[in-house]
Amino acid sequence: MALALLRRLRSKGASDRAGLSLPLPPGAGSLGCEVLDPLGQPMGGAEVTVSATDAHQVMARGTTDPYGYFLAILPSGRYSLMISAEGLTPYRETVDLLDGMMLPTQRIQLEPARRLDLPVPGTWLFDPPHTAIRFIAKHVGMGDVHGRFERFEGGIQVAQSMTESRVQVRIDASSITTGNRTRDNHLRSADFLDVERFPYIDFVSSRFSYRAGAKWAVQGSLSMHGVSRSMSLDTTYLGSVNGGYGEELRCAARARAELHREDYTLNWRSMLARGIAVVGPTVQLELDVQAMYRTHDTPTPPE
Repeated sequence: MALALLRRLRSKGASDRAGLSLPLPPGAGSLGCEVLDPLGQPMGGAEVTVSATDAHQVMARGTTDPYGYFLAILPSGRYSLMISAEGLTPYRETVDLLDGMMLPTQRIQLEPARRLDLPVPGTWLFDPPHTAIRFIAKHVGMGDVHGRFERFEGGIQVAQSMTESRVQVRIDASSITTGNRTRDNHLRSADFLDVERFPYIDFVSSRFSYRAGAKWAVQGSLSMHGVSRSMSLDTTYLGSVNGGYGEELRCAARARAELHREDYTLNWRSMLARGIAVVGPTVQLELDVQAMYRTHDTPTPPE
């Protein structure tokens, strides 16, 4: 798998986009896009995320180049493409990529974002089938390691003033998975998470801070491996809708943070000295959250 940013020169006054020819690895295809702002001008710096729909795993992420272009070369499969930029409505599309296919570069114009209504006050609980907690780490001497936690619970207590709202998340540390059984067992061992002694990873927020547009910082404390550290989640609120099941409401958000493993006494240098291949000192944490609210029989958040 390879990820690249595409820069193409267009002749002055030309309206047709030039073709692109790339050698593709066996079993791979390419998809590209040209992103424009609401005025129809090339938009550099827009965030592009391509996720595998079956595994709920981010396969490519980056930003458009100064000409508004982005290109990803990926294994064949079905992908969810999302493009976002501050103050603009995110663009989403499902794409089927076949072996040897070079999809035509799409021209996508982002529109101004409508003001999103904040969730109504009350208790909102995470919906596990529509929520993902993932991480990306550098594997020393190799590429990225993508993983996720499969078991967790959490909730959001929305206050009348959003800045006073609270989030609580509990993750079953033993549910970590990276797609490699030997590595997963090692990550659960005393060398890393030591799940027998520390079965849970907990995040408890202390404050919501508004930034701009749909951006918030959720500040709080992360407890892992017997150690608690302050952490801030860079959060994008995606809105709330009627879920279509009686009186059920749903809200959604996406959050990111960077963890430093040595803050939690996970000493990667000592393991390197012992000849153990490990992930690097920093880990990118990602949360895609959907939470549910019911006007009747509202459950209590997890302890």
